[in-house]
Amino acid sequence: MENITVIIMLLFGVAFLSLISKKYNFPIPIVLVLCGVVISIIPGLPVIALSPEVVFIIFLPPLLYHAAWYTSWSDFKQTIRPITLAAVGLVLFTTVAVAFVAHMLIDDISWPLAFLLGAIVSPPDAVSATSITKGLGLHPRLIAILEGESLVNDASGLVAYKYALTAITAGNFVLWQAGLNFVVMSVLGIGIGLGVGYIMSFIHKKFVCDEVIEATLTLLTPFASYLIAEHFESSGVLAVVATGLFLSARSGTIFTHESRMMTGTIWSVLTNILNGLIFILIGLQLRQIILGIGDYSGWSLFVWGASVSVVVIVVRFLWVIPATLLPRFISKKIRLQEEFDFRNMIVFGWSGMRGVVSMAAALALPLMMNETEVFPLRNLIIYLVFCVILSTLVIQGLTLPWLIKKLKIEKYSILAEEYEIRNIIVSQTITHIEDNFSLLNDDLLHNIKSKYEVKFNRLQKTELPSNFFGKGKLMGGEIFNDFTKIQIDLLNVERNKLESMHKSGSVNEEIFRKIEKELDLEETRLWMEMYEE
Repeated sequence: MENITVIIMLLFGVAFLSLISKKYNFPIPIVLVLCGVVISIIPGLPVIALSPEVVFIIFLPPLLYHAAWYTSWSDFKQTIRPITLAAVGLVLFTTVAVAFVAHMLIDDISWPLAFLLGAIVSPPDAVSATSITKGLGLHPRLIAILEGESLVNDASGLVAYKYALTAITAGNFVLWQAGLNFVVMSVLGIGIGLGVGYIMSFIHKKFVCDEVIEATLTLLTPFASYLIAEHFESSGVLAVVATGLFLSARSGTIFTHESRMMTGTIWSVLTNILNGLIFILIGLQLRQIILGIGDYSGWSLFVWGASVSVVVIVVRFLWVIPATLLPRFISKKIRLQEEFDFRNMIVFGWSGMRGVVSMAAALALPLMMNETEVFPLRNLIIYLVFCVILSTLVIQGLTLPWLIKKLKIEKYSILAEEYEIRNIIVSQTITHIEDNFSLLNDDLLHNIKSKYEVKFNRLQKTELPSNFFGKGKLMGGEIFNDFTKIQIDLLNVERNKLESMHKSGSVNEEIFRKIEKELDLEETRLWMEMYEE
């Protein structure tokens, strides 16, 4: 009970710091890793560790599913080449490079242990990439590649992790068998994930009629996909990703609007808690981990942690530059279809932040090899992983906005695209009204049509810079939302009156909650319509 109290109080602290970071536009992943450091030096806190067997089950399915849900399938398909090169090629290249350096530097680390370390730190983190790059105005294609890479590389990195772990615990490893098993596990995992996605899609579409039940099933789906795939000895990670992409692409037709709003909020809360919890757990164990590597000198530990972190950062550039330039050199089609800006290549190379997935993989290392033999160098591996996460998040994460500014990358805005899409939707709706509702009563037709004409007129009066639709070279222009702001102010007038009636007891509780929800939904819609950079 005492341990649960400690974790809840620490979660409150992390949530408060996350609130401060949000207010002052400071990346939350950096706050979390620094929280882990602070927690480790607070005296008197207990050492709390989850069983390694359940770490993956608790953390990986929901975090990967959430990342997959918000990945655009169309963008993913269009950027499949750079995503594959980064998510598979770069992960394996990083694994080998880190393994080589770790084995050369640290006498105690065998080759299997070195490859295990490399596999853990090889995949950049989806949450870190999206959190830190959000609001920096990067090109949508670059964002799509970063998100797609961070999603798929978790699978390739964790498969390499699994094989390295098998080589350590079982004592055997055959390269060609590992390669064949990798293909089989991947294909089977994706197949199971798509199968689970199809079944859940059918259930949501045909049977579910309650948003609470629908949200509950959505929360359970990634765990089902992961456990089924793992039961058949395939990739549970790829199964979860496949299920998330499949259902996300169909969410507009299989979920009700209430379910989408509810599940979106629930998932945001859940992932925020899980991200905070993983760094609280490492913070509570870090002191014990440091004591467990007390036989090594402080200087050696510093050199090893810094060296592995530098390798992780440098190797990314060694791979990204030729992986970007060679396809363009070989293929004329790529040169014609894809714009190239060397500055985006540099930003991509500097965006390899590690995060919660690497930390979860490290904490999931078994405590014992067998009943009598402890897992070798577990504390040292966890320490080195934490060094990489801390270095990449703090150094790369904090300097990324400065780098973008120094490279003089024009801030990309999607407002023009949003403006065009809104115009098309409203115009098509007005046309549909004119074509299909002409026989309605004139007053009714006028009222229906005027709602969309107001929207259309607002769009036409929106002030945009003269070159807003140019090729990325946007002038800073202000978009006026006066009409929307007035509507929000009037909603607050309605809400204040409703509140006063509720306090005086002149409105029934059920009616109060219904009207309150209606006003909240309307205000949400209006804020979504606001044009903001």
